[in-house]
Amino acid sequence: MIIQQLPETLINQIAAGEVIERPASAAKELIENAIDAGATRIDIATAGGGKTLLRISDNGMGMDAGDLELAVRRHCTSKLKTSLDDIKSLGFRGEALPSIGSVAKLTITSRRADSDSAYQIVVEGGKVSAARPSPGNVGTVVEVRDLFFATPARLKFLKTERAEAAAITEMVKRMAIAFPHIRFVLSGSDRSTLELGATGDDHLARIAQVLGAEFRDNAIALDAVREDVHMGGFAGVPTFNRGNSAHQYAFVNGRPVQDKLVLSAIRGAYAETVPFGRYPVAVLALTLDPALVDVNVHPAKSDVRFRDPGLVRGLIVGGIREALAREGDRSSTAGAGAMLRAFRPGGGGAGFSPRPSATSWSMETSPSRPNNFFQTMPQGMAEGGQGRFDSVTAPTARADTVSQAVPEVTEQGRFRLGAARAQVHANYIVAQTEDGLVIVDQHAAHERLVFEDMRKALTGRRLPSQGLLIPEIVDLPEEDCDRLMDHAVNLDQLGLAIERFGPGAIAVRETPSMLGEVNVNGLLRQLADEIAEWDTADGLFAKLEHVAATMACHGSVRSGRVLRPEEMNALLRKMEETPGSGQCNHGRPTYVELKLGDIERLFGRS
Repeated sequence: MIIQQLPETLINQIAAGEVIERPASAAKELIENAIDAGATRIDIATAGGGKTLLRISDNGMGMDAGDLELAVRRHCTSKLKTSLDDIKSLGFRGEALPSIGSVAKLTITSRRADSDSAYQIVVEGGKVSAARPSPGNVGTVVEVRDLFFATPARLKFLKTERAEAAAITEMVKRMAIAFPHIRFVLSGSDRSTLELGATGDDHLARIAQVLGAEFRDNAIALDAVREDVHMGGFAGVPTFNRGNSAHQYAFVNGRPVQDKLVLSAIRGAYAETVPFGRYPVAVLALTLDPALVDVNVHPAKSDVRFRDPGLVRGLIVGGIREALAREGDRSSTAGAGAMLRAFRPGGGGAGFSPRPSATSWSMETSPSRPNNFFQTMPQGMAEGGQGRFDSVTAPTARADTVSQAVPEVTEQGRFRLGAARAQVHANYIVAQTEDGLVIVDQHAAHERLVFEDMRKALTGRRLPSQGLLIPEIVDLPEEDCDRLMDHAVNLDQLGLAIERFGPGAIAVRETPSMLGEVNVNGLLRQLADEIAEWDTADGLFAKLEHVAATMACHGSVRSGRVLRPEEMNALLRKMEETPGSGQCNHGRPTYVELKLGDIERLFGRS
């Protein structure tokens, strides 16, 4: 015979290659076990980035001697009975402990509340000792030393101690966000202590512990349902963004995941509101029937597969956009904080530059420009697509760089963005509110207003299309043709008229006018790929929105345009009633707000 049964230790080492990729992977598996055991406090200690030492202590239910001997054997678990369709625990595969024990020195000490003694078991390079009595408190302490000593080649693939320690920190933060009722303490010789006290049911308080207190002031609560899937959590306002996606957290039935579908949906939800190269801050919690999601895709359990991915993606995009439309137009507190720092003596303006071309408050004059404030959209978008304020006519007179606006005293208290008091540098409107002041970038604000008018035109009626003199035939696999025809009605609403042309081809008769000359073949293939992956054809709408954003930028009031008082107030009123007006189409803030208390502190008055 040439086929043999592999030794148990070798089998566990093979499994460890998938389950335990690095110290953070081992820490994740052990913390999940502690949470499943009902722990309310979990202490994590590390040394050497987790390579030298990783100790997880909890106050959970504990194990007896028989449980310990089974726990270090492969495919032994208390969390799964007969089916993978009703998984309600974090762990269920029964692979983590034997995998760790096969490549490291593993010691487990555990005691149940109804036992007079704790028990301890040791596994070293796959060799298991018998469980024996040991001193210990109620709960479990798992100690992992010299990770990968039994497979030294794996050590070469690990990063520096600092990088591995940082990976453990990030993993602990994700687990802490998911379980705010648990107190987490992370310490060790290779780090400063991180203590995250339990916050009970106050998820926002726990998130603020991890992401910073500033997130609380810039978070929008999420609450959306589509069929049997619910999305909760919090989304940051678009102007509260970061330089990478590390501040995006997703949880499925309480399980931290790093799923491409979810991250893609977050990116799509913030399209046209966050600048290129910047990333929104979001914490999403999806809850659904366990039978509708597969968490057994990979041994690490960080990837999931949804039975209906299109529904989940649509829920995330729609739910976040609805929340942003509801209250996402408020300015980020980060802008006000940067402004205050810039105004303090010695601040030097660091960290606050509304526009690169104008950072001072001097009163020098600026020449007026002849462009029309109420410039309409290009031909084909006139119906519902104009960026005008119906209550104001185009200006006929010019003003100085600082235009004094003197509305009634009570007006500033009636409106959220207050009453215009001045225009400085022919670009920034200064408005007085009931409890502070607002500074508005007039070009960025009007650009957003025009774009929102155009976006309404995209969804309110069939978009203008241009007929092709000769229909273009695109050859595609039959299954791609089927998918495209399933979405033909929606595509037609966007100006793309298609029809079947035999079993493996699509005839394109009309394309959206906004796209101008378009690569029809490439467009259809891209749509077919998107539908195959997400069961949605949002890509075409995204292209049209991008064109609309570009047109809005060129069709908006320019910087340097001097405005009359009534024009400034009209802009403020339109901003108040327009969703998403807190940032321009490129994601930059359109206004910064300072509270009176902040200004008084700046002058030492409070």
